[in-house]
Amino acid sequence: MTAPPVPGDAHAEAHGGLGARLNWLRAAVLGANDGVVSTAGLVVGVAGATGSRAALLTAGLAGLLAGSMSMAAGEYVSVSTQRDSERAALAQEKRELRERPEAELDELTGLLATHGLSREVAREAAEQLTARDALRAHARVELGIDPDDLTNPWHAAGASFLAFTVGALLPLLAIVLPPASVRLWITVVSVLAALTLTGWGSARLGDAPAGRAVLRNVAGGALAMAVTYGAGSLLDVSGV
Repeated sequence: MTAPPVPGDAHAEAHGGLGARLNWLRAAVLGANDGVVSTAGLVVGVAGATGSRAALLTAGLAGLLAGSMSMAAGEYVSVSTQRDSERAALAQEKRELRERPEAELDELTGLLATHGLSREVAREAAEQLTARDALRAHARVELGIDPDDLTNPWHAAGASFLAFTVGALLPLLAIVLPPASVRLWITVVSVLAALTLTGWGSARLGDAPAGRAVLRNVAGGALAMAVTYGAGSLLDVSGV
């Protein structure tokens, strides 16, 4: 008798791979969104205090580099911790398979049975999966880990750095390239348009209502720019 598809088979792997890609894409969208909001708040605040293009460029570049490095470092630490946990779980599972294989087979049978298989079919599936690769079977069914595709902290850090940088470039360029008379309005409009796009994108990737997500995103960005511009205006140094 051939065992039915179970978690860890090609069908499950395809769905898992799609889910992982969507998670990475969602993280990229949110990283770009952070870059837009934080850099826009910074340069608009500086614009409220001074009209100096050099000051705006310096502040914007400093915010872009600080933000992107902070995002990358935070993501590296977070994903490294996750990978260490995954490796520790795999090492423990490998030890348990070596020391008590029958108990682990019973455990795998029970886990497969929770997916709707009869006890007999679950037992046969567990035996076939164990014979093929016991550690892989337990890792995927019990731990939800693919031993061949552990999280990579360098990939995560690089993706966060790139996403934040791409987002931050928009308000930076919008504030330093146009003439002084229109740079603030161009920046505000560009940022709100970008936030509309990232809000819609994150909602679509998360299967959430797009309208509310866009409204929250745009309102939050507009509030951030209004607050920082007001603070910058109070510290007006254009005449200094």
